[in-house]
Amino acid sequence: MTVPSSATIRLPGTLALVSSIIVATALLTWIIPGGEFDRAESQGRSVVVPGTYHSVESEPQGIAEVFSAPLKGFVEAAEVIAFIFLVGGAFGLVNATGAVNASIRAATGVIETNVFLQRATIPLLIAMFSLGGATFGMSEEVLAFIPVFLVFARALGYDVITGVAIPFIGAGAGFASAFLNPFTVGIAQGIAELPLFSGIEYRLITWAVFTMTAILFVVRYAGRVKENPKISPLFGATGILESFPSTATEWGWTLRHKLVIAVSVAGLVGLGTGAIWFGWYIPEISALFLAVGLCAGILGGLGQQKMSDAFLSGAKGMITPALVVAFSRGILVVATDGKIIDTMLSALSGTLTHAPALVSAYLMLIVQTIINFFVPSGSGQAALTMPIMAPLSDLLGISRQTAVLIFQFGDGFTNLIIPTSGVTMGVLGIARIPWEKWARWILPLELIFFGLALVMVTIPVVVGWGD
Repeated sequence: MTVPSSATIRLPGTLALVSSIIVATALLTWIIPGGEFDRAESQGRSVVVPGTYHSVESEPQGIAEVFSAPLKGFVEAAEVIAFIFLVGGAFGLVNATGAVNASIRAATGVIETNVFLQRATIPLLIAMFSLGGATFGMSEEVLAFIPVFLVFARALGYDVITGVAIPFIGAGAGFASAFLNPFTVGIAQGIAELPLFSGIEYRLITWAVFTMTAILFVVRYAGRVKENPKISPLFGATGILESFPSTATEWGWTLRHKLVIAVSVAGLVGLGTGAIWFGWYIPEISALFLAVGLCAGILGGLGQQKMSDAFLSGAKGMITPALVVAFSRGILVVATDGKIIDTMLSALSGTLTHAPALVSAYLMLIVQTIINFFVPSGSGQAALTMPIMAPLSDLLGISRQTAVLIFQFGDGFTNLIIPTSGVTMGVLGIARIPWEKWARWILPLELIFFGLALVMVTIPVVVGWGD
């Protein structure tokens, strides 16, 4: 019997899904007992003191806490949310000049007439973003690239998911398999008392393996969706282009367009330079993109009123992703206020002490992956888990170098799918991709990544890498 379309089961929207997780987390605070580890300052960060877990009075989160969680999420994620609005406004200014459309038309014409460029563009771009994730920890910065790559992908005949996948999966794969990321490798090795960025040779191999896997996955999908757009999970849905209206429709490639693009490229170069050499983070990067947007509006000849309208239009399009980020952070607020995170950490780490070294390594990876759902921050998770995992690895016969590698994998790959990641939900919000559609699409890659992670963990355990 055919089920009428009106009766088709529909998964909840992203905000409804995240809200449900907030409620579920609040319910867990009534079931899981409260507990805490003692903390100490190390390298300017609060880290867990191993062996100090103790029970504390439970603080179950009720209805009032559930409804206040999104507001607290706004406060705790204020920098990311402000960043989203400013980047949206800046892109609105750049886009209103018509330079993006004109540049894409010009670039598309070149690529379409060059077979080599057609085949090499996506792999090269993914490799570049992966390198950014592996060296200076590109993560939140990806949000600034999403609008540009969405338009670029659609202009070349791909879909919205391809446009998101190029920068997001590229940077995510590099972040998880990093060899110089100061926010994961650097902090974790410092806590584990290892030489900074030691073991880089094997990490370079893992980075190459995971980057190539990401390239093959995205390229294969991009080729298929270009031949048959109906295979896209978003086929028939409203495209992202409507969210960024342009005042230019049939303009040519003018001097003003070239100046706007030059300023935009200079901004991206400044982003990489500042992040790598000067430790720039969200405040500095936000200021950079705001400056780029204003310069673009002036060079593009928009005038004061059009600049104001374009900025507000671009920022207005970011309301949904901003709400999603705030609600997602609310999940962590409930878990933290309910004092159940340390209890879960203690319970999970306690399961590792009675298994062979290789099995323990696998279990450590699973534990880190589970913890990442509640602590999606790389540096935050390093400070939380490495003080326990590093000495624990000594007892299990696993090198501390391998423990750091396990932490990287557990912390990194699921950031591409978990709804508690502000970056993930921000990216999907900007692209108007429902979380459930993205999750179904990327799940095969997540399983491939996890299988490869097991292999890449097995090798160092067997050969005694880092001992």
